[in-house]
Amino acid sequence: MKLLRTEKNIPFGLPSPEWLLEIGAMIIRTETKLVLKSRWIIPDRLEKESYTFTFNTFNRLCKI
Repeated sequence: MKLLRTEKNIPFGLPSPEWLLEIGAMIIRTETKLVLKSRWIIPDRLEKESYTFTFNTFNRLCKI
């Protein structure tokens, strides 16, 4: 998030406590665990099929 705020010239970020995220998840009708848990996903199958990603890293996405 720090990288994203830097690239978008946002000087600071507000903390998001778990209880606030739970309320937000209820509002948008999603599972809280989808908001609170991070996932490390490796696109192995797509890469084996020679798929080319437009943005292969978050750093490249922020430069646009």
